[in-house]
Amino acid sequence: MELDLSWVLWALPVAFVAGWLASRFDIRQWRIETRSAPRSYFKGLNYLLNEQQDQAIDAFIEAVQQDPDTTDLHFALGNLFRRRGDYDRAVRVHQHLLQRADLSKADRDRAQHALAMDFMRAGLLDRAEASLQQLAGTAHEAEAQLALLGLYERTREWAKALPVAQALESGQQGSFKSRMSHYQCELAQEALDSRAFDEARARLDKALALSPDNARPHLDMARLLNLTGEPNLALDQLLRLARQAPQALPLAARPMAELALALDRVPEAREVLSEAERLAPSVDHVEALAMLLAFDANEAKSALFLQHLSREPSLVVAAGWLALGNSPVPEGVLAAVNKAAVPLRRYRCAACGFEAGTHFWQCPGCQTWDSYSPRRVDEL
Repeated sequence: MELDLSWVLWALPVAFVAGWLASRFDIRQWRIETRSAPRSYFKGLNYLLNEQQDQAIDAFIEAVQQDPDTTDLHFALGNLFRRRGDYDRAVRVHQHLLQRADLSKADRDRAQHALAMDFMRAGLLDRAEASLQQLAGTAHEAEAQLALLGLYERTREWAKALPVAQALESGQQGSFKSRMSHYQCELAQEALDSRAFDEARARLDKALALSPDNARPHLDMARLLNLTGEPNLALDQLLRLARQAPQALPLAARPMAELALALDRVPEAREVLSEAERLAPSVDHVEALAMLLAFDANEAKSALFLQHLSREPSLVVAAGWLALGNSPVPEGVLAAVNKAAVPLRRYRCAACGFEAGTHFWQCPGCQTWDSYSPRRVDEL
């Protein structure tokens, strides 16, 4: 029986044509795909680079509609909504991602973090806290802890902020001892407001142990000791501050002078303040030294002010010298100088420039810790 090979002659051209058609179909499909979603995607990127956020959002929405399975487009769209302040739509985008069953763990954690940021920016702090807590043990844990720390500082929940700061310190995310010292001081103030003096003292002891060079626990402890009938210990605490944190002595100069006068320990305070004034002239140093002089010692006070002015020009000190009445100055001139000196007695945040008549440990404007110099605006 002879084998009929004629069908092979027909099959080869047919297979060739079929293969050619299939390849043309694949190329055509690939071109369609690359001309649809990427075109919208790159259009959106172009708008974004030109800071045209509304047009970029429209382009990304079009791209997402054409390829709803692309997670990166969803993230880009959600972040754009958040940047524009459209927090409701940002939340919906990231919640939609979290509802997808095919989402990888890395993308799920990323979506959870983005959702927490949406809630944070929208002011939904309870929901932000819950979302951030779900990121424990993920690649976003450190970022979530930092965000939680900011949230607790914003809501003044110092007891919750402490363990978070301790976790960040243990995780080698930086030094948080100074912040933890401030948290203990804040908790001590709450205890003091409740007349829980023992708890306040224990908190301040912890604050001092955490950050011995931080001026705040020294000042707060001195105030507590004076309030509880231990003024000598209070003055000792301020003298200790002068040794451990001399740069912050201007903040302690006045209470030190007041305690020294009340306790008849003027020589100790004068020695410390005179040395501080010699090394780093300050308005507060010179005013405290003037307090330690007798009320009628105008000549000595005048010499003190003039000595300061020879080293450090200051309108505040000049106004103090004029107030002594050493020269005939018209009353209107003295009033004008005093008025001009008032803004110069303020403190200024080094981070945002916010000025206040009171020294703050945390700026009320930008929430930065220890950004206020202990020196007045007149001395900066």
